[in-house]
Amino acid sequence: MGPLSPARTLRLWGPRSLGVALGVFMTIGFALQLLGGPFQRRLPGLQLRQPSAPSLRPALPSCPPRQRLVFLKTHKSGSSSVLSLLHRYGDRHGLRFALPARYQFGYPKLFQASRVKGYRPQGGGTQLPFHILCHHMRFNLKEVLQVMPSDSFFFSIVRDPAALARSAFSYYKSTSSAFHKSPSLAAFLANPRGFYRPGARGDHYARNLLWFDFGLPFPPEKRAKRGNIHPPRDPNPPQLQVLPSGAGPRAQTLNPNALIHPVSTVTDHRSQISSPASFDLGSSSFIQWGLAWLDSVFDLVMVAEYFDESLVLLADALCWGLDDVVGFMHNAQAGRKQGLSTVSNSGLTAEDRQLTARARAWNNLDWALYVHFNRSLWARIEKYGQGRLQKAVAELRARREALAKHCLVGGEASDPKYITDRRFRPFQFGSAKVLGYILRSGLSPQDQEECERLATPELQYKDKLDAKQFPPTVSLPLKTSRPLSP
Repeated sequence: MGPLSPARTLRLWGPRSLGVALGVFMTIGFALQLLGGPFQRRLPGLQLRQPSAPSLRPALPSCPPRQRLVFLKTHKSGSSSVLSLLHRYGDRHGLRFALPARYQFGYPKLFQASRVKGYRPQGGGTQLPFHILCHHMRFNLKEVLQVMPSDSFFFSIVRDPAALARSAFSYYKSTSSAFHKSPSLAAFLANPRGFYRPGARGDHYARNLLWFDFGLPFPPEKRAKRGNIHPPRDPNPPQLQVLPSGAGPRAQTLNPNALIHPVSTVTDHRSQISSPASFDLGSSSFIQWGLAWLDSVFDLVMVAEYFDESLVLLADALCWGLDDVVGFMHNAQAGRKQGLSTVSNSGLTAEDRQLTARARAWNNLDWALYVHFNRSLWARIEKYGQGRLQKAVAELRARREALAKHCLVGGEASDPKYITDRRFRPFQFGSAKVLGYILRSGLSPQDQEECERLATPELQYKDKLDAKQFPPTVSLPLKTSRPLSP
């Protein structure tokens, strides 16, 4: 085996040993190198088919597709739609999934390889390799590498913490004690410490949920001035240029103030990985350490607000056909638009702008993650070419719309009360309805199969894959012979 690259070396170290070493590395500028261009990979060209009648079969890629994948499925970030395309791709190509015994890998505990169904530790007998690890977990690289090879393609997705907070409050109101006690999200964010208690039941959903899902260590709690959840202002905050989806060259500015001056943070999780001893855990160095480590591990982090652009980049990085990433939105709540940019405050009421600012300040670590990966996504788009990307996104959306008209009654998602086929009725949880799909009748057998793949919710699809990989064994009763006559 050849020498390991610096990025792969860091991936194998993991956060515990990296935390100790990174203080030394920063003195020689290595951490700065981590955050820059040397680890940016040049992307191969995505071969798009010419617009034509919708096809339910994927286009053949021009290069070998990546098929060893680790997807960190973050909460309330559009990840169910990504999971759906991974389910379909793996199912269609006969790939083997690393599946949980139920539907999650012991979440909110850190991922453990022993929770993978059919996993055998080294020396525990012959084991078929896994191709895709993609169900809900709290990321734990050391244990993930017990299941998946280190050269797997690691990717995830993040969402603006303000939009994530709105969705999480609705979905987890009965699960999080902090949300449950609060009459509204606005009331919670006006005085979050009146409801939030570090370590209380389900309260990891109420603050910095993305940071939690990525398995990063948390700084210890600090006492803030009563009623003040906002970070101190930086007189010269860095400016991030963000190109909103479909807005052409017009740029907006994000102020990632919380990235430089983090406010008080969440619980002291003593069971988590050790924090870097050389850093002040409330300093920007600590946050930059976390972001640098994530950069060394993850090949791509998608952004929910630019979902279609992220899908094009994902197909490009994996050398998949565009049809492989065309799909329907899953686990979407009724009354909420999906995939729209929430970066801009334009068009929001003063109350909404205040809620957005408070949500980003309260979830300061998630805001740092979002700003960082939003920046890296658009740097990647610049390399890919914005004109080329716009054409690919237009093609993807046209094909999604054509498939919806071909497969679905009404060409769109349906209220779950109208979905009588249990195979396509999504699990209902939280205060908002979760939409699903009803298939048109009269489809050809081939189209019926592919439309079913597109419409199947994540829980039912996981059960389908489970039955395919671990077919139930039927015990037949033993036939007893009639006793012979003496």
